[in-house]
Amino acid sequence: MTSSNSSMMSIFLRTIVLLYSISRILSTFASSPDQSDILLEFKNEFKIHKSCEFLDPKTKSWANKSDYCNWQGVTCETKSDKVIGLDLSCSCLHGRLKPNSSLFRLQHLRSLNLAYNSFLDSTIPAKFNKLMGLERLNLSESSFSGQIPTEIVQLTNLVSLDLSSYRPSNLSIEEPSFIRLLALNLRNLRELHMSYVNISSEIPKEFSNMSSLRSLTLENCNLLGIFPSNVFVIPNLHLINLNDNPKLRGQLPDFHVNKSLQRISIDMTSFSGIIPSSLGNLSHLSFLRLSSNNFIGEIPSSIGNLKQLISFDVFSNKLSGNFPSALLNLTQLRSTLDLSYNQFSGSLPPNISQLSRLDYFSVGGNSFVGVIPASLFKISSLTRIDLDINQFSDLLGIENISLLPNLEYLFLDDNNYSVNVIPVDLNLFPPLKHLTGLSLSGIPLSTTNITSDFSSDFETLYLSGCKITEFPEFIRNIPNLYNLDLSNNKMKGLVPDWLWRLPELDYLDLSRNSFSGFNGSLNLSSNAFQGPLFIPSSSIEFLFASKNNFTGELPSSICGSTSLYILDLSNNNFSGSIPWCFMTSLGDLKLHNNSLNGTLPDIFINATKLLSLDVSHNLLEGKLPASLINCSSLQVLNLESNKFKDTFPFQLSSLPNLQVLVLRSNNFYGKLHHSDGVWSGFPQLKIIDVSHNDFLGTLPSDYFLNWTGISSKTGDNSTEPDYIGAFLAHRYYTSIVRIEPTSQQSKQPVSLQEEEEEGWLSWMGAGIGFAPGVVFGITIGYIVTSYKIEWFMKIFGLTRTC
Repeated sequence: MTSSNSSMMSIFLRTIVLLYSISRILSTFASSPDQSDILLEFKNEFKIHKSCEFLDPKTKSWANKSDYCNWQGVTCETKSDKVIGLDLSCSCLHGRLKPNSSLFRLQHLRSLNLAYNSFLDSTIPAKFNKLMGLERLNLSESSFSGQIPTEIVQLTNLVSLDLSSYRPSNLSIEEPSFIRLLALNLRNLRELHMSYVNISSEIPKEFSNMSSLRSLTLENCNLLGIFPSNVFVIPNLHLINLNDNPKLRGQLPDFHVNKSLQRISIDMTSFSGIIPSSLGNLSHLSFLRLSSNNFIGEIPSSIGNLKQLISFDVFSNKLSGNFPSALLNLTQLRSTLDLSYNQFSGSLPPNISQLSRLDYFSVGGNSFVGVIPASLFKISSLTRIDLDINQFSDLLGIENISLLPNLEYLFLDDNNYSVNVIPVDLNLFPPLKHLTGLSLSGIPLSTTNITSDFSSDFETLYLSGCKITEFPEFIRNIPNLYNLDLSNNKMKGLVPDWLWRLPELDYLDLSRNSFSGFNGSLNLSSNAFQGPLFIPSSSIEFLFASKNNFTGELPSSICGSTSLYILDLSNNNFSGSIPWCFMTSLGDLKLHNNSLNGTLPDIFINATKLLSLDVSHNLLEGKLPASLINCSSLQVLNLESNKFKDTFPFQLSSLPNLQVLVLRSNNFYGKLHHSDGVWSGFPQLKIIDVSHNDFLGTLPSDYFLNWTGISSKTGDNSTEPDYIGAFLAHRYYTSIVRIEPTSQQSKQPVSLQEEEEEGWLSWMGAGIGFAPGVVFGITIGYIVTSYKIEWFMKIFGLTRTC
């Protein structure tokens, strides 16, 4: 080629490049002017959240006079420069996604990812069906709420749909046919993720026909009915997650040979039946989580075929048999082996160290017996060992615990250790620098001469029933201790004052010892403490000091306990008046069985969290405080056996949650109903005891007909009475009424419809306010709950004495 020809060729090539560049520029500003305009318009619909200012949001690179195909998060088709992909995940977008958003003008989109933004509870717009070319749609964790539009299932090209969240969301499916239409229309779908969407329906059998499905996550969706088991055997399925759907029933299918399925997770559902031996056909299964279900029978030996299994969790089922020896073949197990809270028995294998890569080992809550094998303490990878609540009789190899340098939790409590077991030296544990929780309850311990400190991260220590005779001094050097149980030991004398200076201590149990004094308290119930009560810290949340011999007045320092939720000072010898203060955080106040006097102070103006108030069996007098009407959460009010003198507290009828009202054995007087005879309020009242007071007058014949709380049934077929207030340790039956006389006046039958000016009330035996040990009260209380109130009126409503 001549020099002139070479020059001509060079000029020609440069011209081609120049023309292409010009074409590209013209394409940006002329042929597709709407694309960049639409993107910029979409950008301007949102703000960048302040918390993301230190990041570099993707839309920050979007600017006029630049090639939008090079903007971060934007993907264009090579030839046409049409926007086919938009990935704005984690872009800190803040604002509402409007139904007329410019987004829906990008009609060539094939992939759209708006995950991890903040759309301020916007509803998902129905106009997504304008983007018919979408193959991938991800709206997860972006603060959408409301109903998912059925238009979504019109996107028939979808291969991936993600509307999930990792926490409770406000998204729901209200159209009953939505799930069925999804299965019928989205036949190409490979990934479906809808965790925490409130589906509230059954999964239709059509799901079994979604042959392209590879990944299905429906965690915490309130699924109902029976799950179609054939979904588990979809040929290409890799992952299925149905966790946290307690109303979902089903059984595992008969599995064929399958090299696709890798993860099965159905924790906390109501699946039942056996674990099929065909499970061993899933040769590539790596995670199997079946916890908190109703599986029965033995674990099949074919489980040993799952050579790729990393995690095996059957916590809280009804499985039985010996320790499955086939598990020892699973040498890849390195995450979890959890057999806890089943019905396993027998002994642990002595060669358990074959599971040499295991991280988490738990067999608690079974009936294993014999010796804890020494080889267990040679698995150096272990971070957690849980052997509590079994029948183990001895420990072997505990002295080798130092071989587990990564150990974080060790629970060996509540077993049947022999009385001859050698006391364990607590010096074994401080060298474990990752240890944060240790429970050795029931094992004899040597706690003296601890030569080194526990890890600074150590936070839980349970040493109940360890035959400890002196308060362990080493505890004072555990600055982040959060939970401490030293109950049921043989310690005497004073509780050391440094205990109350542990800055993170939240739970303390010193019960069932012989302490004689203290400088503070969390759970000191059922001891022999004497003298005045001392409040050790203003940050205490639960203070249990019942069943002791505390005396003197209630300390005024209690007013500074701003976090106190439960205060139980019952069954002591406190005297004096109740302090004029109220902790707004208080939910349960128990002062019964003391000698408190004076009035019940008017301190309940801000007591909106108070659930239970029990001041029974004291010497309180006067009128009830007007501020009680502010206790909007109050369920139980017990004023029994005091000297209150007041009329019936009709003002409390406005309390929406009051279920138990006990005024028994006081000096209340007047009528039990308004002058017009109308019963108003008390919408939830189930128990009332006004016996042994000075009430008088007559009751209208329909007096009980409006007591809807008492007359309502529980709605189930239980043959046992319900209880209310059980979480506060009140054992009341569901529906009980008691009205008795206070004088020994003559009794004569009269009609309820007779009108008299005065008269002592005596409606005998419709129940008794407190449940324990009263056969008649139990029977009648249940009768009132189980039958129509008219029947109750016929039996008990026609006898009155005056």
